[in-house]
Amino acid sequence: MADGPQIPDEAETRARWGAFAWSEANQIKRNEILGRYPKGREQSGSIPLLDLAQRQVGEETNTQGWLPVPVIEFVAREIGVPYIRVFEVATFYTMFNLAPVGRFHVQVCGTTPCVLRGSDDVFAACKNKGLIKGRTTPDGLFTLTEVECMGNCASAPMVQINDDNYEDLDYDRTTAILEALANGETPKAGSQEPGRHTVEPYGGPTTLTAMVGENYDYRGEWANG
Repeated sequence: MADGPQIPDEAETRARWGAFAWSEANQIKRNEILGRYPKGREQSGSIPLLDLAQRQVGEETNTQGWLPVPVIEFVAREIGVPYIRVFEVATFYTMFNLAPVGRFHVQVCGTTPCVLRGSDDVFAACKNKGLIKGRTTPDGLFTLTEVECMGNCASAPMVQINDDNYEDLDYDRTTAILEALANGETPKAGSQEPGRHTVEPYGGPTTLTAMVGENYDYRGEWANG
């Protein structure tokens, strides 16, 4: 596909990442992760270890991070399973990048609820800032990817940029977020609708209003009698 990830040459990748090893700080995190699972169940740690590895690659390249094949092989050795078992995980979840990305990985939801709520305007804003699906901008700052539903349908359209979600978007709001990131600023994450905190109804809650401000104990009963 024209907008698919551009995987680098294998020889180049192995030359750069063939000796990948945990940093001192990540070695501690690695031990903590594997300590959560019983002996013989280390494969259960494949997702958090892949995430840790991707973040380390990101730190070393000043990007959002990605998973070169030698790094995936390294994680497979860490948990004692064949490479294919970890590769299956890395290729299933869009949280893992199989090709280099920019400093900010802009993942725009293109599923039906977001389309109906205006994701075309989000893509238009990205395009007018020089972002092309499946590509990284020449300055290495942004990579644009279209993804499937990320579970924010009630505040669509939305985009995930690295670890943050930005919701209730339109053309201008998307443009403002991209410009802020390009200028080294940290735009407000979450809903971009003024006064909306998460996905509560516009204008505030309309049900269970009597419970607002009341105290409950751990059983869900009135704590004040």
